[in-house]
Amino acid sequence: MRQMETSLLDGTWRAGAKLPSERVLALEYDVARNTVREAIQRLAARGLVQSRPGAGVFVTDQLRTGFASPWGQLVADHPALREDILEFRRVLEGATAYFAALRASDDDLERIRALMQELERTREVDDKAAEADTDAKLHEVIAQASHNAMFLHLHTSVLGVLREHITINGTGLRVQNEDAPDQLLLQHRTLCDAIVARRPEEARTAMQTHIDFVRTRVGDEIGWPESGPTSDDAPRATAVPAQAGKPARKTARKTSGGAKEKPAARAGRANAAKVG
Repeated sequence: MRQMETSLLDGTWRAGAKLPSERVLALEYDVARNTVREAIQRLAARGLVQSRPGAGVFVTDQLRTGFASPWGQLVADHPALREDILEFRRVLEGATAYFAALRASDDDLERIRALMQELERTREVDDKAAEADTDAKLHEVIAQASHNAMFLHLHTSVLGVLREHITINGTGLRVQNEDAPDQLLLQHRTLCDAIVARRPEEARTAMQTHIDFVRTRVGDEIGWPESGPTSDDAPRATAVPAQAGKPARKTARKTSGGAKEKPAARAGRANAAKVG
């Protein structure tokens, strides 16, 4: 049971994937087939897998749906939340890029190379929608290549939000900024090269630089004040690879000392929320 749960958590069995047969699993785990059958029944009772008569047992998307749906609507209703998502992405995806460079398997690297080639192809034919979609898929594969169950669970849990966010931002930037497509392509190439070369610090910096670029451009369009650290400003830890801190804001909310935000800051955030 634990081994099967691990395969679900670490992405070995992805949503929509068909599980190996009971016989194959029994041989793999060195247990009786009835033990495998009982484990599958328990997973099915928790909604993690689903049996389809005549077809087999398949992984559901239960791990990703519990969080994404309400957030997707909130982001649609409140565009200012894009800033919070970008801050979250900077922390999470900076870390996943770091660990992908350390832990990616040969198959992971092949998928990353293939998607990078597809991204270059869509850029050549100027298919902005397909380019943004491939962009989102590349970020997903990098998260899977981190082989960290918690990172993958976080990424999977908010996958709908992240994918929609990456696609919307990517399409918007490519349409509204003439130079953005080439810059985004270069950023992704730098990121993928660092992961394939297994240079974790460079991979993290490349991811953070990419997200900082997106944040700046999206902020220009929505009207955010300039804020947020560059990748060089991210804190570093000694024992555990550091993750980027949350960029400081010049707008909104109380300060750490309890001071109230300025009226101009409140107005700026309110205006941002009205966009879209």
